[in-house]
Amino acid sequence: MTLSLLKYFMNAIVSLNNQIIKDLVRLKKAGERKNRDLIIIDGAREIEAAVEAGVEIAALFYCPELVKNSSALAGNFFNLSEEKITKVSETVFDKICYKENPDGFLATARPRQAFLADIKLKNNPLIVILEAVEKPGNLGAILRTAYAADVTAVIINDSQTDIYNPNVIRASEGLIFAETIVKAETAETISWLKENKIKSFGAATGALKSHTKADLRGAAAIVLGSESEGLSEQWFKAADELIKIPMKEGIDSLNVSVSAAVILYEVLRQRER
Repeated sequence: MTLSLLKYFMNAIVSLNNQIIKDLVRLKKAGERKNRDLIIIDGAREIEAAVEAGVEIAALFYCPELVKNSSALAGNFFNLSEEKITKVSETVFDKICYKENPDGFLATARPRQAFLADIKLKNNPLIVILEAVEKPGNLGAILRTAYAADVTAVIINDSQTDIYNPNVIRASEGLIFAETIVKAETAETISWLKENKIKSFGAATGALKSHTKADLRGAAAIVLGSESEGLSEQWFKAADELIKIPMKEGIDSLNVSVSAAVILYEVLRQRER
């Protein structure tokens, strides 16, 4: 059933006191999402990316008054069964959505969990390791860059944010669902890299070697520390090589998502030579 037809055959939820809507609003809290094993995906593009990646959509909420230019998949409600689709009023959608300019689509879905053993290594893998990343926007931006740079997997040590925070999903433009993401302890990550003969490069402002002088052409893992503290002592000692991004005097660091992009594209530049 197409979007134009379906909206006439469904009664909309118009009350903010509706229990379904109350339960949905509670999912804005990370603890509630964890307890109910659900995530929120706000936006047609992001939902489409999740569907194409095989993510299980639990429910879809849409507001016809807000639907603008959507894809064919969104127009067909992402091929979901009718019982999963709920129409809501504009007032209700404004209450449940995250985006400032919503497009009328929001879904709940089952989060996926991957382990180090699930990473499918190809020839010359490129891994990104993020330690204690704190800001959802930065994590989402890094995941988007990782996808663009054809990164094999992203490993997160000492996670300080909900990987499926709606702001992470939004900042990644839904590409979080297309990337292999693993949460793992630092010690097991280090052991896994050694077992698979992947050289680790820790980004540290105190390093002596520029990232452009390091040989990044082989199997490599780029390790990035937290926005506030940089690399931990454990990674500072465990990294096979420490590298830095040269900066003008007086600047001690770049935003972690910017640093990730600069180093990853240097890897690509070297590998294309």
